[in-house]
Amino acid sequence: MAPNCYFCTKFTLIMKRNAFYSMLLGASLLTLSAKQAAATITFTEYTMPNGLHVILQEDHSTPIVAVSVMYHVGSKNEDPQRTGFAHFFEHLLFEGSENIKRGEYMKFIQSAGGQLNANTTQDRTFYYEVLPSNQLELGLWMESERMLHAKIDTVGVETQRKVVKEEKKQSFDNRPYGQLINVIYENAYTKYPYRWSPIGKEQYIDQATLAEFMNFYKTFYVPNNAVLVISGDINVAQTKDLITKYYGDIPKGTKAIPRPTEAEPAQKAEKRVNFYDNVQLPAVIMAYHIPKQGTADYYAVQLLTQLLSQGKSSRFEKEITDKQQLAVQTASFDLGNEEPGLAIMLGIANMGTKPAALEKAMETEIDKVKKDGISDEEYKKLENQAENDFVEQNQKDLGVATNLATYYTFQGNANLVNTELENYKKVTKDDIKRVANKYLTKENRLVVYYLPKSEEHKDAPKKEGAKPAAKKPATKK
Repeated sequence: MAPNCYFCTKFTLIMKRNAFYSMLLGASLLTLSAKQAAATITFTEYTMPNGLHVILQEDHSTPIVAVSVMYHVGSKNEDPQRTGFAHFFEHLLFEGSENIKRGEYMKFIQSAGGQLNANTTQDRTFYYEVLPSNQLELGLWMESERMLHAKIDTVGVETQRKVVKEEKKQSFDNRPYGQLINVIYENAYTKYPYRWSPIGKEQYIDQATLAEFMNFYKTFYVPNNAVLVISGDINVAQTKDLITKYYGDIPKGTKAIPRPTEAEPAQKAEKRVNFYDNVQLPAVIMAYHIPKQGTADYYAVQLLTQLLSQGKSSRFEKEITDKQQLAVQTASFDLGNEEPGLAIMLGIANMGTKPAALEKAMETEIDKVKKDGISDEEYKKLENQAENDFVEQNQKDLGVATNLATYYTFQGNANLVNTELENYKKVTKDDIKRVANKYLTKENRLVVYYLPKSEEHKDAPKKEGAKPAAKKPATKK
């Protein structure tokens, strides 16, 4: 790995379509053949009287089952003065329940030969267990305990306050380029609550009271704000009976579930930010506002980002990294937001490369697409990449469960697990050129120079009375 390229590695994963979710797939124990993965995925779905939506996917390839629950709550649902709540709950709800002693949640699953985890984005929180299929009932019971009887008390809250703050230090504060995503979103958004990332601010978690945590739990962790997805070696009829047993008596939430109503105003002028951190090599980031998931232009933008940086023959990699050697790493991706998000172009400068030179090189490659479009060979490669990515995501039970939950939660259509690829196939070469001209404009972008702290004094204004360069991102207007 090149120096200071931890986030480069993460960004390489994110480059692929829905790659945030594909990072989960490695935790599954079940791998299907490519032929099976490409076949139609059949499933049963229904909604219980308490509002819990259930999706069951039966597959007897191996004796494994994935049990998952996705709650439609992420950092965008938080009070701006209490950011970090959704991520905090991801940790807190492993503390135990009225019937599971503190610290025993993971022991139950591991003793049964399974594995478990959870993750939070700006839009949802996802919990899962992958188990031998004869332990299905264990997984269902434990997720029902999380939904109804979670242990939210002073001991658990204080324990997880320390855990979350330590995670923030290790993964964000003390890691090269650890603040990159925070800097991007805090400056790209002025109104919509994507303007903070899921990790939030530790002072808000410290200030929050036990009553506030309980209110968050009772508001969002209710059956009518969740989808239960089970994929693998199950009998649908028997599984339905077990679901009724463990979830049928969980009451429907009585609180209104708040959803953001703000709309991010269209950006009409370029924003530029210098951010200084403990890194050795500068990075250049260009973030462009793009449409939300499920729109025709979104699929075209996805293929455009793949054109620029997915694979050794991609334009950024071939021209900027290999030929000109201006960068040690390049990437372009989006995080697959439920609402209008960002297409992010990233370059980590090679030793001796000025950020302005790297920015110009990235712009040149984008401008080539705007002017000349793409070749037939590149278009065929993008089609193949989209198909390979689509098949790869559905090769494991956890991948299938994740996709079913995501498509239902964000777009209300779980069957996109079978048809989503067609939306990519509808994208033409002209569409890719068109969206490049429509969205990758200077007026629609944020440019961040992520610079070594050693350069901060060099950039400070020399004129008398001028304000020194800020250590934090410039205040948004």
